[in-house]
Amino acid sequence: MLEGKRQKQVAAVLNKELNDIFQRLGLNMLDGGMVSIASVKITPDLYEARIYVSFFQIPDSLEALKKIQERSWEIKKELTARVRHQLRSMPLLTFYIDDTLDYVDKIEQLFKDIKKDENGL
Repeated sequence: MLEGKRQKQVAAVLNKELNDIFQRLGLNMLDGGMVSIASVKITPDLYEARIYVSFFQIPDSLEALKKIQERSWEIKKELTARVRHQLRSMPLLTFYIDDTLDYVDKIEQLFKDIKKDENGL
């Protein structure tokens, strides 16, 4: 489904502000690895914001996501203060693991295996 113009605008504002908030709260570095906001998707009614978080060199991404969710009230409070003049109501924040990089690695490995099999025949 295509995103509307307003959805994209709100997502861009939230993405920018969330990256600043993560850096200010020290959430961009967890367990010796890096955390970044991969993307923000907004539902058409602007009620829920799905925040996809990317983890780099973090051994347990589920544990890192749990740490972020534990501080979600603090993140939402800060975010609400920053965007209160731009949004009528604050969307519900839901955090998800962005596994795009893992998916790309798996696909690349499959292609390498196929190429290796073709050369072996």
